[in-house]
Amino acid sequence: MNGQHVLITGGSSGIGKATAGRCASRGANVAIVGRDPAKLEQARVEILAARSQPSQQVITLSADLSDRTQAEQAMQTAMDQLGTPEILITCAGIAHPGYFSELPIEIFEQTMAINYFGSLYCIKAVLPAMQKQQRGHIVVVSSGAGLIGIYGYTPYSPSKFALRGLAEALRGELKVAGIGISIVYPPDTDTPQLVAENRTKPPETKRITATAKTWSAEAVAQTILTGIENRAFVIAPGQEMGVLARLHSVLAPGLNWYFDRIVAQTRSKGG
Repeated sequence: MNGQHVLITGGSSGIGKATAGRCASRGANVAIVGRDPAKLEQARVEILAARSQPSQQVITLSADLSDRTQAEQAMQTAMDQLGTPEILITCAGIAHPGYFSELPIEIFEQTMAINYFGSLYCIKAVLPAMQKQQRGHIVVVSSGAGLIGIYGYTPYSPSKFALRGLAEALRGELKVAGIGISIVYPPDTDTPQLVAENRTKPPETKRITATAKTWSAEAVAQTILTGIENRAFVIAPGQEMGVLARLHSVLAPGLNWYFDRIVAQTRSKGG
């Protein structure tokens, strides 16, 4: 990555920030996009400290990626300052678990706007420059909840399924243009977002997600970079996600039975 431009949305915290730091340690110039200027500046300080060379640049861009104009402007500013990115990683996302019947429709709209359209806008804005140079790699961060619907994640799972569909549909088009694409299915990861999710998770959801190992953001970031190096289309950290990514359709009936059993047990015990 020496001298390359890596552009990361959601780069002010969690997986995005950890990935930005690892890219900087490999010699990349990094642009990170987020909504909170204070968090962006703190992340910038940490990423600067991870650089392998003092000449590397780290820039921050504040934008609400659910707004197409702001997303496009952020991508253009990054390209104006650092050139066409060799790698674009769309990591920005939100999650607000809860019971479907109790969640306001605005939560569903906001989740899709940020998670799906926020990624789509950024890819659309950057892709023409990549196509002109006939090189580049796009990394779309989905979720294990983008492989199988999870109880309590009715706003989140569809947005991550949509990203999976986008990446699968784009793969063939980008391949003939010399551009790579990867779709990432992280498991639960120890990030500020997970802390926020736990505040609204129904008890049934807590018991279901407790059955899987929680990863560190650094470990997921390393897996993402390894996947990029290998030009892998599917990047699935860990054995559980790897099996689910390959066999989700086959495993779905059994997993649904297992989840239903957990839900029934949780309700019989009153949560």
